[in-house]
Amino acid sequence: MPTAPFVYARPSMALSKPARAKSTFHTKSDLRMTKAIDFTRMHLRIGHRGAAGHAPENTLAAVELAIKLGVHMVEFDIRRSADGALVLLHDDMVDRTTNGEGRIQDLSLTVLREFDAGWGEKIPLLEEALACLTGRAGAMIELKVRGIAADVCAKVQETNFSGPVIYASFLHEELITVRKLMADAPTLALIEGGPIHSTAFATNVQATHAGLSLDTVTSDVVKALQEQGIRVFVYTVDDSENIARMKQLGVDGIISNFPDRV
Repeated sequence: MPTAPFVYARPSMALSKPARAKSTFHTKSDLRMTKAIDFTRMHLRIGHRGAAGHAPENTLAAVELAIKLGVHMVEFDIRRSADGALVLLHDDMVDRTTNGEGRIQDLSLTVLREFDAGWGEKIPLLEEALACLTGRAGAMIELKVRGIAADVCAKVQETNFSGPVIYASFLHEELITVRKLMADAPTLALIEGGPIHSTAFATNVQATHAGLSLDTVTSDVVKALQEQGIRVFVYTVDDSENIARMKQLGVDGIISNFPDRV
């Protein structure tokens, strides 16, 4: 999703790091919790880039913290390194969120793993994020670049991920690829800017979900999409007043840097 107004410091990291769990072992209670979640319920609590208001975005620390904060799903961004690795990173440059420099498409995984993404965290691989989440919370995977949908779908299947997965993108041709590969896969068509006068951006790509920016959401848009059978998620909703307003409008999911507020 677009870079939100929320900004945290680069890896001198003003955020204080909580004690990490000794293990990310998925306990039986974790699994029971996930199975008990009704993922069709209203107002799903979705952590943006993990829990980016509390931990360095798109890191395993942020993913783990989001789970501990009780999210139903974790949203994170996927790009491809120069040597084809699928990694978590929002920007096309590593400069903002790590102590490194350069375009991710020009950097190998070995080089990327040398960078500090905050709190001593490394840029994670897709499979590492899925391993952290499996059986504990769902994954909302945003496809940031063209041509990665097939490889992302294959990686999810390869890892035998346990839990719901939603494939999201502003690049709607990527969602068409997902739909061709997996007819029943949930997909989320992201749209930025407005006003929104039509549901076509979602219906044309057979999306099951629509992702709307906070400043474009109206009761009419929410109603129109939901009448088409499309679930409505809103990003990025951080303050209590807007969170309450989104709940009142009846949106299906709220994506927040501070998911504990939802």
